[in-house]
Amino acid sequence: MLLELQSVSREFAMNDGRKLHAVNEVDLAIAPGEALGLVGESGCGKSTLGRLCARALDPTRGKVMFEGRDITRLPPAELRALRRSIQFIYQDPHSALNPRMTILRSVSEPLILHTDLRGARLRAHAAELMEMVGLPAQFLSRYPHELSGGQKQRVCIARAIALKPRLLVLDEPTSALDVSVQAQILGFLKDLQERFQLSYLFISHNLAVIRALCPRVAVMYLGRIVEQGPTEAVFAQPRHPYAQALIDAIPVPEARQPERRIVLQGDIPSPIDLPRGCAFASRCPQSIAGRCDATQPGLYRDGAAREVRCHLYAPA
Repeated sequence: MLLELQSVSREFAMNDGRKLHAVNEVDLAIAPGEALGLVGESGCGKSTLGRLCARALDPTRGKVMFEGRDITRLPPAELRALRRSIQFIYQDPHSALNPRMTILRSVSEPLILHTDLRGARLRAHAAELMEMVGLPAQFLSRYPHELSGGQKQRVCIARAIALKPRLLVLDEPTSALDVSVQAQILGFLKDLQERFQLSYLFISHNLAVIRALCPRVAVMYLGRIVEQGPTEAVFAQPRHPYAQALIDAIPVPEARQPERRIVLQGDIPSPIDLPRGCAFASRCPQSIAGRCDATQPGLYRDGAAREVRCHLYAPA
C-alpha cells in the first residue's frame, strides 16, 4: 500500500480540560494510483483525517504509514523530504493563494524550497506546469485577483504537482466553484491521475462527485469510518444504516421527487461527549436496544472488498 492508517485517532484539548474526539480509531489504505473518496456530513472529521494523511497534523494515537514507513515519527529532515511525495489541495482557491504573490511565485514556491531550479529554468518549468493544467504561460505574471475561481484552482493544482508527488489529498477542491467549472476541474483531475499515476484521497460531501472520480469510497460518521468498499457497490447497496440514509438523500432528477425511504431523527452526538456505544445508535432506525447503545461495534468484512462497522453484520 502507498498509504495506510492503523487505528489512527486525533483529539483536541478544550479550554475546560475536556477533549474533542475528531478522528476515532480509523483504519484506511490507499494503493498506488488509486482514488479513494471520503464522504460524510460537515463536521464528521473528514478534513482532520486528510491533514493526518498529509502529516499536517500528528495523530494522538495510531500510525500513519507511507510506503512502509511510519511518518508520524520522522525527524525534521525526513519530514521535509516527505513533502515532495504528499501534497494538499484546499477547498478555497481564493485563500490558498497569497494575493501579494504573482502566479509565477506561487507555482514556483515548492520548486524554490525543494530543488535548485532558479532563473530562466525555474520560469520554464513553471510554464510547463501551467500548460499541464490548461493555463497559458502568460498567466505567470498575473496576480490571483486577475484569475477566475476555476483558474485559481488550476494554479493550486499546478503548485501541488510541481514536485511530482505520489499522493494528493484533495479537501473539497470543487465545492467553492460554479457547477460548470466543477465539471471541468473533475475531468482534468481524472486525466491528471491517469497521466501521472497519482493516488488521491478525495474528500467531499458531494456524493455525485465521488461517484464520478473514485472507484472506492469510505463513509465517515462522527470521526469513524462506518463503511467502505467499491463505490458502485456501496451506492447500489449500502449496508451501514447511516450510509443507507446518506445515499438515499441524493437528489433524483425527476419532476416529481419520490418519497424518501429514510428520515433520520434526533441530533448528532457531541464529539466532546461521545456515547458509550455506537455513535449513530440514537439516530439509527435499526438500533438494537441494549446492544447498539451499550457497546462499540466491530469492523466486519465481507471478503476483501467491503467493510462495515455495525452490530447488524456481526457474525451469528
